[in-house]
Parts: sequence; C-alpha cells; structure tokens
Amino acid sequence: MRALVWNGVNDLAVETVDDPTLLNPHDVVLRVGLTVTCGSDLHFIDGYLPGMRPGDVFGHEFMGEVVEVGSQVSRTEVGDRVTVPSFVSCGECWYCSRGMPSLCDTTNPNAALQQPVLGYPGGGIYGYTHPFGGYQGSHAEYVRVPFGDVNCFTVPEDVTDVQALFASDALATGYTGAVFCDVQPGDTVAVFGAGGVGLMAAASARALGAGRTIVVDRFPERLAIARAQGSEVLDYTEVDSVQEALREMTGGRGPDSVVEAVGMEGHGTGVQHVVDRAKQAVRASTDRATPLREAIMACRKGGVVSVLGVYGLTDSFPMAMVTNKGLTIRSAQQFGQTHMAAMLEHVRAGRIDPTPLATHTMPLEESVEGYRLFKEKEDGCVRAVFRP
Repeated sequence: MRALVWNGVNDLAVETVDDPTLLNPHDVVLRVGLTVTCGSDLHFIDGYLPGMRPGDVFGHEFMGEVVEVGSQVSRTEVGDRVTVPSFVSCGECWYCSRGMPSLCDTTNPNAALQQPVLGYPGGGIYGYTHPFGGYQGSHAEYVRVPFGDVNCFTVPEDVTDVQALFASDALATGYTGAVFCDVQPGDTVAVFGAGGVGLMAAASARALGAGRTIVVDRFPERLAIARAQGSEVLDYTEVDSVQEALREMTGGRGPDSVVEAVGMEGHGTGVQHVVDRAKQAVRASTDRATPLREAIMACRKGGVVSVLGVYGLTDSFPMAMVTNKGLTIRSAQQFGQTHMAAMLEHVRAGRIDPTPLATHTMPLEESVEGYRLFKEKEDGCVRAVFRP
C-alpha cells in the first residue's frame, strides 16, 4: 500500500509499504477514508520529539471503513463506517475503566522507553514515535486498530466523513480540554490558539454552557473561523499585553478558565520569546512556552487552566502565580473513547461543527505538500486532509 513516511528531520515521502495484518484476535483493519495533519506531528517532524525511525508511517487522526475483523471482535463488523480516537485503549485496565483511556496501562508495548522521561507510561498512539508504542500510522491506505470493539465507533448516518474525521482527535482533544474547565453556565472561557484543537475547544465550551468564548491567535483566517463559530477574538500582536486585554474584556477579573492549545513551538512577542527561540534552536530547551505562561497569567484567581498543547521540559514556569492565584491546572491527552457518544450527539445537533477545519483536501500522494502548507500556515491552511 501507499503511505506517508518519516525518513528524518523534515524529510517526508510517500512510499510503498507492507499492508497491515491482524496480529491479535481483537484487531480490526480499516480502509482509511480520510486522515489529517495534526500540530503534534510537527514536533517530531522538526526533530524536537525523539523516537521516530526512518520508514515509520505516521498520522493518528482518521476515519474509515472496516474491511477485516479478528475472531474475538463481536461489536464491530466489516463494512462499518467508523471513527477511531488517536490513543489506543484496552477498555479494561484501571485507567480505561475509569474514563481515562489515553492513560491506558496495556496498549504501549514500548513503555520502558517512555518511563524514564515521563515517569509513568501512557497508552499507545497511532504513528507517533516508538516511545508511544511504535504503531503504524493512519497516513496510509489501510491501518490496523487494536481492540477494535473498544476503539472503533460507528458514525451516525447524519454525520459526515469530515465531521467523523475530526472526532478522532481535534474535536476529542478540544472537548476533553473544555470538560476539564468544569464550565458553569455563563462562564467566560479563553482559548489560546486557533488551530484545529483550539477552535474545537471553544466550540465545545459553548456546547457545555459557556456564556462567552474568547479565542487568542494572530492569523486572521483562523480568527475569522473562530468568530464565525460564535467566539470573540483577540489578535495578540495588536495589544501590548494579552493579560491586560483579557482583563479589560472581562470587567477586570479575567476569564473563568483558559485552554492552552498551542504547545512547545508556540509563537510570542517580546524578549522572553526571543530567549525561548534561541534556547530551542540550540536544543538547550525543548519548548517555546509563551502561550502556557500567558494562559496562567491571564486566568482569574481560583480559575482553571486546561493545558492541551504538547510540551517537553518547560523553562520559566510561573509556579508562584499558580499557587498565589489558587489556580487548578488540568492536563491530559484526549479522552476520546469516554466522550465520543456526547461529541457525536453535539455534532448531530449542530452545536459543534468541525467542518471548517478542513481547509485543504488532497490525495495522499500530495501529502508532503500538504504538510508543508500546514506547517508554514500558507494559503490559510488550518488542516490538510488526505484521501487515500
């Protein structure tokens, strides 16, 4: 089959690789219908996140049609149109049984590679480095899904392929972050980052009862999507202080909660951003963490900061502010399996629509160019969708 592979830092290619096969009686094989770029892929594409090997097929956000099932698969059938959360859940371990599937104790066969850095290993992810399981990714014609009955969710007829695609990760991550905010009716939720995850976090917060959502970014086309979906917007390059601007927009108190949806390659302004870029360039630091620091500074006292961006070892973390403001920080990779039924119902009801994220659609053979457009944010690219 044809697949997009990683051959080195900023070295991608579409090549012919082996088709996936059933390795376990609980496995399912999908014919990939749609798969899409994700900002977290850029971390290993750019060499900031180790653990990829030349020839690895990557990609972790996808939907498709079931073409083969293992002998122990009972609820998923050949021909089903399904969406699959990007983290692999066993459905039975202590964490999965308590609604935290991305913390699965079972699905990462390379847990020993993760533990020295992360302390405790999490679940496996499709196409996302060997410390995260070494699974073949979704930027391919076919993909193997372990524990098919747990991880394959049948898509309702009135949900489109594109909507189902983003339920796999961008919506699932944004929704998880909004749930972490413990939104109360009428709350104001600020979201840092108007990429796919940030836009879906804002939409999810509104669906969960937020009275106002304020999206912070600098790209006009992304802020336009946020505005069209019902958010107020703030271009941080047009203000002297994001913190002061958000206070002014909220009567001096600050947002009730803030979702950070940027991650380790965040952009910023001022001296601290210059320092972050210099340290990251010489690999003295993994992160440019301006958005994370800004989120902590902006949130009101006693509020919640929900961190969805991927970070490594972050310098200059304002812990004193966290303590003195009485903030709650919540973070995790997405809990897609836990929230899938609710997310799909919000989509069906029209409360959340991920469709505007798909700004570019192209064949898999053009996926290298798709990642270039996505990485450089050219031509208004929010997400590049590939159709194998």
